[in-house]
Amino acid sequence: MEENTKELIQTEEKNLTATQENNIHRNVFLKKIGGGIFASLLLPGVLSNKFTTALAKATTELKELPKLPKQTPNEDVIVRMMRDLQRALKKPLAERKWSMVIDLRKCVGCDSCTISCAAENKLPPGVVYRPVLTEEVGVYPNVSEQFIPRPCMQCNKPPCVDVCPVSATWRREDSIVEIDYDQCIGCRYCITACPYSARTFDAGHDYLDNATDGATSLTGKEKAGKYEVIPIFDYGKEWPRKEGVSPEGNVRKCHFCVHRIEKGLLPECTVSCIGRATFFGDANDHKSLVAELIGKPNVMRLKEEMGTEPNVYYLM
Repeated sequence: MEENTKELIQTEEKNLTATQENNIHRNVFLKKIGGGIFASLLLPGVLSNKFTTALAKATTELKELPKLPKQTPNEDVIVRMMRDLQRALKKPLAERKWSMVIDLRKCVGCDSCTISCAAENKLPPGVVYRPVLTEEVGVYPNVSEQFIPRPCMQCNKPPCVDVCPVSATWRREDSIVEIDYDQCIGCRYCITACPYSARTFDAGHDYLDNATDGATSLTGKEKAGKYEVIPIFDYGKEWPRKEGVSPEGNVRKCHFCVHRIEKGLLPECTVSCIGRATFFGDANDHKSLVAELIGKPNVMRLKEEMGTEPNVYYLM
């Protein structure tokens, strides 16, 4: 009896070990197919619950919002937009529609929005959320330049979402198109699919790459300086910048500074615009400034013929 019991225990231990090894091989296999063709077939269904949970994180629970002065008839548009923002935050997520309006008649091409965005989001070399494009207008000698700030359009029908093989990007109920850096495999299909070229790839470069300190080469983030290791807060989550760790190796883009919005603050590009050419708010609120501007007869959207229904508008 004792010998039979020992044999039975040994058999069970072997079966348990084999099961553990199979689980390990299964995990390795799933990681490998994440970057291949099979990812587009398997992973979206497996991960659907994860993204349902991620959407639920953006709740309507209000945090302590900035205190604003008493309303006056001629108050600065920044203050008015902050009132609009705080009013929108009191509504359920699905009832908000974050939109941006850019007045091209006021933009002087100073690039303050581009620089402040890079500072706010600690952008590395090669990653730009809000470039300012330059267009030449007229025929020589009657030529002038027009400047076009181009953030992510936060499309209602974003083509970038459809092509992602691992469902790493999706559209939130409040119109912001979000990226899960942990899930992104860096395939860059979304970069190709975006008709606005609003996405860039974080290749892991630093501003002090190839810099030297006397005879010593400064390689690695531990030697690079404070700026290179400051964490970012894209999509409301802290992302410490470490070599080989997300968001390095991921696609990145403008997200309307959602980490600021949910604290009652306007996007950095909006508050840093010296000409007050950028406006932000809830388009579903008929009392908001952006809703008022979207109703102007001189408003337009880029590449409307693509059917993407962008939430960034331009005043001509």
